[in-house]
Amino acid sequence: MRKKEIWKRFCFAFLIACILTGITATGIFYKVDNTFSDMLYQREQALDGNIFVIGIDAKSLEKLGPYSTWSREYMAKAIEILNQVEEYRPAAIGIDILYTGETTKKEDIALAKSASKYNNVVMATAVNFASQLEKENEIVYVKNDGVQSYEEPYEALKKNSIQGHINFMYDKDGIIRHLIHSIDLPNGESVDSFDYELYRLYAKAHQLELNTVPYNEEDHTWYLSFRGNPGAYYDGFSFSDLIDGNLSPEVFAGSIVLIGAYAPGLMDYATTAIDHSQFMYGVEIHANAVDALIRNDFKQEIPNWIQLCLLFLICFSLVFFFYNQRVLMSTIIWIVVTIGAIVSSYVMYQIGYLLHLIWIPVSVTIIYISMIARNYVAETIEKNRVMNTFKHYVAPEIVNKILESEEDLELGGKMTDIAVLFVDIRGFTPMSEVVSPLEVVEILNRYLDLTSRCILRNKGTLDKFVGDATMAIFNAPIKQEDYIYQAVKTAWDMVKESHALNQELIEKYGRTVGFGIGIHCGQAVVGNIGAKIRMDYTAIGDTVNTAARLESNAPAGQILISRAVADQLEGRIKVTSLGNTIQLKGKAEGFEVLRLEGLMEE
Repeated sequence: MRKKEIWKRFCFAFLIACILTGITATGIFYKVDNTFSDMLYQREQALDGNIFVIGIDAKSLEKLGPYSTWSREYMAKAIEILNQVEEYRPAAIGIDILYTGETTKKEDIALAKSASKYNNVVMATAVNFASQLEKENEIVYVKNDGVQSYEEPYEALKKNSIQGHINFMYDKDGIIRHLIHSIDLPNGESVDSFDYELYRLYAKAHQLELNTVPYNEEDHTWYLSFRGNPGAYYDGFSFSDLIDGNLSPEVFAGSIVLIGAYAPGLMDYATTAIDHSQFMYGVEIHANAVDALIRNDFKQEIPNWIQLCLLFLICFSLVFFFYNQRVLMSTIIWIVVTIGAIVSSYVMYQIGYLLHLIWIPVSVTIIYISMIARNYVAETIEKNRVMNTFKHYVAPEIVNKILESEEDLELGGKMTDIAVLFVDIRGFTPMSEVVSPLEVVEILNRYLDLTSRCILRNKGTLDKFVGDATMAIFNAPIKQEDYIYQAVKTAWDMVKESHALNQELIEKYGRTVGFGIGIHCGQAVVGNIGAKIRMDYTAIGDTVNTAARLESNAPAGQILISRAVADQLEGRIKVTSLGNTIQLKGKAEGFEVLRLEGLMEE
């Protein structure tokens, strides 16, 4: 491959790779990328049975009344029941309900006392962020910009319990995929998440070493790999059944128990990555988070700049490879790279690394389609250029026939009825002695251009140029109904149109030239003649030789034809028989030669 071609391909690949990488960096694929990533990555798995959700469900609301009227003593009683038998106590109890502000002294003291007695209760706090609507790539989302306020339990409960924030992190498309590990408060303190506090109690109870959460340093978020679908951690355990004594405490021994809203009217639900079609209650999201913390199931998100660099290299390589590449090979590579990228992303996820799922497949597909289209257009342009160039050397009919079928490129021929015309310039040698070589070439080209136009106009096939002579065949490779007459008319046109050119030469050089033309018809072998590496579409045989002999005996301005031609066109042409006055080389005596005098139609 030439250096110029390599450099052209390199620049083209670099440009396309830059464009695709830049487009991807804008986040245009954000929503679709996350949607397909969730479908592949977030899969329900078998649970370990160490996390339970006790729901404040429709049954509880029906039995105990609207939640706003509940006494805090209900929750105090629930904590006491879960801890009543020491050997069956849960490792941690998470109350996913905000108890801010004081009510009656009796209720507040009861709940604070129950929360402090067993050292396994985590109460919820919440941070209110100053929020504003943002829009990016047609996606409207809420952007949190600093802590506005902090809601925590009333004073007695705060002093006698463990607390953790219950804030979720919504992604730009309104889906929960990330959780906030800790939040820095305006007073300089930092509050860990509700989930992490529960996990810490569980690890302490089971003497487990705490796992390190690989959160984002900028916003303290981490990616949650969900394990359970909506309802997975809820076994129908109702809060009302718990305080009525209908749930056996031994079921929850050493586990994590989460108590929270589990009814639509309580408005504590969200759309999560594991299921976009069904809401998940907040208490179940916490259950998934604690489960991930216990299993040390964290996914390290590969920085975008690294993935963009990888995308650029892949795009550049594929554009460079697909450039003028065959469709089959391009298709194979496209399929391999696309499937390979998806499989690699899944494998990386399983070992703990999170990649953008569709960045590479979409970009590779765009490149594949674009390059197929580009190669097709380029190939068509090049084919037309070659064909048009080739037609300057070979008759257009032959070029078209070759392009129609590969079989025509094989050596060989077949017997065909044709008419053969030879035309040569008379007086050209003396002319070349008085003009410069450049002028000789110009004069010759003008005569050959004249003969070529006449041949093509009459649907003949320009076979070849032999010095200052031209050979044409009629009725091959394309069949013609009146091919013999077309050959004769071609010769007559040549003679007529040469008059103007001859007059110009007389005025310019004081000399002139003329045409000697010979025409014969009959059978000849027509086809690809030559060697496999260099062949010529032509005709051979006695018919061709006879036409050549007639031309060599024709004086300037005369057209000699055979009796075979004259008989075929009787009544359509004017001829004068020369009888046996001209003896053709290689022909026996008695071969009649005739001179064409004109066409009857004229």
